[in-house]
Amino acid sequence: MKNYLMFAIVLLMTFPLCAQDDAPADTSYWKKGGVGSITFSQVSLTNWAAGGENSVSLNGFLGLFSNYAKDRTTWENRAAFGYGIIKQGDEDFSKSDDRINLSTQFGYKLTKEKGNWFFSSLLDFKTQFVEGLDAEGNRISAFMAPGYLLLASGIDYKIGDKFTFGFAPITGKFTFVTDDDLAAVGAFGVDPGKNSRAELGTFVKLFYKDDIATNVNYETRLELFTNYVENFGNIDVNWENILFLKVNKFLTANLQTQLLYDDDIDIGVDTNDDGTLDEFGPRIQFKSVFGVGLTYTFGDKDQ
Repeated sequence: MKNYLMFAIVLLMTFPLCAQDDAPADTSYWKKGGVGSITFSQVSLTNWAAGGENSVSLNGFLGLFSNYAKDRTTWENRAAFGYGIIKQGDEDFSKSDDRINLSTQFGYKLTKEKGNWFFSSLLDFKTQFVEGLDAEGNRISAFMAPGYLLLASGIDYKIGDKFTFGFAPITGKFTFVTDDDLAAVGAFGVDPGKNSRAELGTFVKLFYKDDIATNVNYETRLELFTNYVENFGNIDVNWENILFLKVNKFLTANLQTQLLYDDDIDIGVDTNDDGTLDEFGPRIQFKSVFGVGLTYTFGDKDQ
């Protein structure tokens, strides 16, 4: 039921946007807008000799931005919400995507003249909507389990609206596991029995967005963090990519990928195929979501 509820929330957040008329250009120092998409896929098999299973999936995504720029001051605010469900064969629906990402960043240009360097401060928050289950039905994640809060101060180098490189030598990374059962076993790098963990380190980010071909837009974000105190040099990685292929005003195909590596998260694998997880350690996590469906872009052109 929770899977249906969360997809309905994303659906209701997205569909009203499609009914908006194009707003007049904003002549203030603010640029606001976003993109909402709903994708659907289905596989139906009858007497298919090669085998396989029927499947159906739904994915919803909503991205919003509100950016301010005047003289030497910038303030960038972003929100991204994604939720997806999938059903294969006779199995119940399970989630295939689940994310909440909120960020706000203040920047101040180093020089009065035209330039590319900014002092910057960033607050970034990530979590998910609902619990996640493993293949056996055991809860392995939940809302705010984990939750990540990043506070960073440093410098940014920007080339127009398309490219940003950021370096923050003073960064606090906070991991929250508010589910007591998960906290008891030390999930997501917290000490067993604790509900949070604080790290001090350095943070590097890269951002690029552009139309790489007619009606094809590509966006990538790479975030790197290393802890000064514990295992310095071990790098946590978050790399996200979004490729939009526009057919017309509403119909698009999109591919979203995310690669994660966190040295503090142990993932179990079955090394001898006996059905039991017998080796645990940090591993590369990868997710991809591809779909064809309805997409609506509204407001000002994103920065």
